Amino acid sequence: MDASPRIAIDAMGGDTGPAAMVAGMARARRKVDGIGFEVFGDEALIAPELDRHPGLKGAVNVHHTTDAIQGSEKPSQAIRRARTTSMGMAINAVKDGLAHAAVSGGNTGALMAMSKLALRTMPGIDRPALAALLPTLGDQDCVMLDLGANTECDAQNLVQFAVMGSAYARTVLGIRKPRVKLLNIGTEELKGTDELKEAAALLREADYLPMTFDGFTEGDQLSRGNIDVVVTDGFSGNIALKTAEGTARFVTDLLRRAFKSSLRSKAGFALSAPALHTLKVHLDPNNHNGAVFLGLNGLVVKSHGSANPKGVANAIGVAARMVANDITRKIGEDLDNFRAHAFSHEAAE
Repeated sequence: MDASPRIAIDAMGGDTGPAAMVAGMARARRKVDGIGFEVFGDEALIAPELDRHPGLKGAVNVHHTTDAIQGSEKPSQAIRRARTTSMGMAINAVKDGLAHAAVSGGNTGALMAMSKLALRTMPGIDRPALAALLPTLGDQDCVMLDLGANTECDAQNLVQFAVMGSAYARTVLGIRKPRVKLLNIGTEELKGTDELKEAAALLREADYLPMTFDGFTEGDQLSRGNIDVVVTDGFSGNIALKTAEGTARFVTDLLRRAFKSSLRSKAGFALSAPALHTLKVHLDPNNHNGAVFLGLNGLVVKSHGSANPKGVANAIGVAARMVANDITRKIGEDLDNFRAHAFSHEAAE
């Protein structure tokens, strides 16, 4: 496999199937030099979409299969068809070295289960985590993990998530030394579970890692822009993410309703249109699309099932940046560094 990023695409995942995925590929190719694709799915549906995007000519290999994972399918059922489905074949392309990373907009549970089975976890990682970017009021988005892969986590899991999230922030956001916080019910050191307190103690001692641990944060601070990486268990993380997304929709729907309530409001809407457009762009999930399974021996990116071509292109761009910056190696080096210091500390005692 050459040095140019090559991305495996599950063309049958997502709400609109090949249409959005192929259009997203075309958009990504205009932004990422030399990118190529291994596309898995029904060739009869993929070929007409490829014809609409001549810029992809010579950059795509199509691997035909009519078997696809359904949104309602249980992970245990999906695993049995890993070798024949478009999702499973895309993941196996990473395992077999045919692609550097895989992107799918399909069933999240099935994608995680298949990815863990095919790629396995990295040495030093007990559990992989799902990480994504959240919009903030600052100059950069914020990395948050775990977002649902692990409902219960011990202190070591949280420390590993911090290491992986920091490497992700350095790779995708270009932050040299990310600010890391643990999500808690308060910022005081005495608050929270024993697991959170132990993880905080371990991270405070790990000042040799390329991150700045900054204690605890509460949910109302996630969007303020003063945190680069938020670490939590998958149960709390998924609730926080869905609450933030619901609040964003609530605000935009409330504004839309308010501006339609009277002629004066409609006039106000016309005057406020530029500011409202900025708000819409900032809250558009397509601009932040691309959740990543971190901690595996291979790169897998989850796109929103409802993502439009712009959102798909962003997810592909996340995959390409992680490939270019060799994030798996960076995570491994940080984990080795952490374990070496922990062992030295134990030996000294």
